Amino acid sequence: MSQSSAGPAMTVRNPGTGRALGEVEAMTPEAVAGVVDDAQEGQRAMAAMPAHQRAGLLRRVADLIEAEQEGLATLLAEENGKPVQQTRGEVEAAIRIFRGYAGEATRLFGRQIPLDAVPGLERHLAVTMREPLGVVAALVPFNYPVELYAHKAAAALAAGNAVVVQPPAHCPLALIRVAELVEQAGAPRYAHQLVTGRVEVSQTLADLPGIAAVSLTGSTNAGREIARRAAGTLKKVLLELGGNDALIVCDDADVDEAAQAVVLGRLARGNGQICCAVKRVYAQDGVHDAFVASLLAQTAKLTVGDQLLESTDVGPLITEEAAERVEAAVGRLVEDGARLVAGGTRRGAFVDPSVLVDVPVSSPAFAEEIFGPVAPIARFGDPADAVRMANESPYGLHAAVFTRDVSRAFTLARNLDVGGVVINGSTALRAENLPFGGTKDTGGYREGLHETVLDFTRQKTVLVMEAFG
Repeated sequence: MSQSSAGPAMTVRNPGTGRALGEVEAMTPEAVAGVVDDAQEGQRAMAAMPAHQRAGLLRRVADLIEAEQEGLATLLAEENGKPVQQTRGEVEAAIRIFRGYAGEATRLFGRQIPLDAVPGLERHLAVTMREPLGVVAALVPFNYPVELYAHKAAAALAAGNAVVVQPPAHCPLALIRVAELVEQAGAPRYAHQLVTGRVEVSQTLADLPGIAAVSLTGSTNAGREIARRAAGTLKKVLLELGGNDALIVCDDADVDEAAQAVVLGRLARGNGQICCAVKRVYAQDGVHDAFVASLLAQTAKLTVGDQLLESTDVGPLITEEAAERVEAAVGRLVEDGARLVAGGTRRGAFVDPSVLVDVPVSSPAFAEEIFGPVAPIARFGDPADAVRMANESPYGLHAAVFTRDVSRAFTLARNLDVGGVVINGSTALRAENLPFGGTKDTGGYREGLHETVLDFTRQKTVLVMEAFG
């Protein structure tokens, strides 16, 4: 991390207790520009590094993270608010992702394109090669910072790029430690750098011509602004943005399994702060009451409290202001006619898991992305109506369908305008080797082991004239 910044310090706090955990610099645009200038040297070093050496670097990073897994998980829980058993899983995912991209570094294949498809070119040869794209800016969100950082930074390095990482302002400490481990693993000078700060930092990265690509996981509003700024230099923009995932419970569903999917995929995962969390539930008339009863019974068993305790299911949201926004969204749903049947109470940054029924589908609050442990439930009669209502959202990340009818499952999945559909499971599912992303205001991009590393390369075509003379 650059020490040339003259910006003010930002205090990182445990969101549950308010205890100060450390301070980081809020870097100035001038300091960020200096980091990007330095990154050009790192870019040249990475581009010159053979694939097997890039793979070895990423494997060493994974080994070093693994050696500090418990400490990183505890630090992340403390600064982020997620329960520690969940942050352990996040760090484990990052280790797998670094190792996965180590493999991808050695599989950047080109193609031989048959020119005899074009009259007169039969004796010539064309091949393509994959080359590094350039310096990549990785803009990392607060909700899964270590895992999503790994997808961006490991992919950039695997493809032979330098990377400039902006960790989330509210919880940067775990990534600062990971950056030290990357340096310890032997990354070339300036190949992997952090820039700390708030929105001015990300906007500067989007503006600077020395950045070849910006990868952002964040809000749709942030994505639009980054894309607008990046257009000035025609840099590549990779966006994974908001979601308002629908879970559709059909009459033939296992209601207990469907309720558990809402609990695990919304109320007790990431404290509800997940882009692919279950954010809207549509229950068919025949099972609505049984589904709600099961959901309430399971929700009542959740423990809200200190994220460092093994017994905690739901910790504090990232800030008290975030909790206030969730509380206000619940209030708007109630004002619009919904009935609050569980939770809804806020204490500082903590929000008790909330369940609402009789939610009017016309409520503007139902169409919004609520980033917290809230499950609003609406009724439907015909599954086609549930699909229509789900598709009316401006977002299109994931959806879930609970049914025992395989034909119905595939029919609904085909008709849902989203990036991924989970049958008989929660939408809050992300495996690193699957393409992850969505349609419409979710951004259109797909991130994953086999996609991202290619997105961080460019193709060069080489033609050999008279190769078959």
